[in-house]
Amino acid sequence: MEKQICLFIAGDSTAASCPPHEAPMAGWGQVAAEFFTDKAKVVNAAKGGRSSNSFIEEGLLEEIWETIGAGDYLFIQFGHNDQKDYGTEPWTTYPHSLAQYIDGARERGALPVLLTSVQRRTFGEDGSIQNSLGDYPDSMRRLADEKDVPLIDMWVKTKELYEAYGPERSKELFTWFEPGENDNYPEGIQDNTHFCETGARKVAALVAEGIKELNLPLKAYIKEAIPNG
Repeated sequence: MEKQICLFIAGDSTAASCPPHEAPMAGWGQVAAEFFTDKAKVVNAAKGGRSSNSFIEEGLLEEIWETIGAGDYLFIQFGHNDQKDYGTEPWTTYPHSLAQYIDGARERGALPVLLTSVQRRTFGEDGSIQNSLGDYPDSMRRLADEKDVPLIDMWVKTKELYEAYGPERSKELFTWFEPGENDNYPEGIQDNTHFCETGARKVAALVAEGIKELNLPLKAYIKEAIPNG
């Protein structure tokens, strides 16, 4: 019997599965399985509020090591919470933390893939997205080169996505509701970081696109007709 390929996702709330009381808020990892055939299993280990170092410190990476195996994939996406006081510095502790994911995956015969952070919905007056992630995307790109790790540049892809939608319509991708519009957010919410299910599917589609662009063997498990938000 052919072994089922597993795609493990280590990341923060932008990839994590959200509880029902937060619906329709959703991370892209929550809907990622919709893009793959039943010969691939998505294990979304992403957790809200985690940085590359706190994910390790809390034992969450160790949980992945207990089940990941040869031929599996580990997608690694951190940066948003690395900016916080419990996080990392972009050119020192950040790549040091990420290297632990890369080396651990390789030691177990799995393939690590780095994903730069998704952009926040931070439009400038000129209608373009302004970088709110500092040097973290550049640091990850350099690490990918140094350690010869495949990289999907979600920082670039989501910038293009949001700008194509524009400042107003891009609210459709995020958890953004007027008061009384959604039962889970009766007072309204204006969240420019966390996706709604529509946005999560658009971003997951960009991840699938990145897999194909990198020509990863994982592309064989992507459905021919993939969801479109």
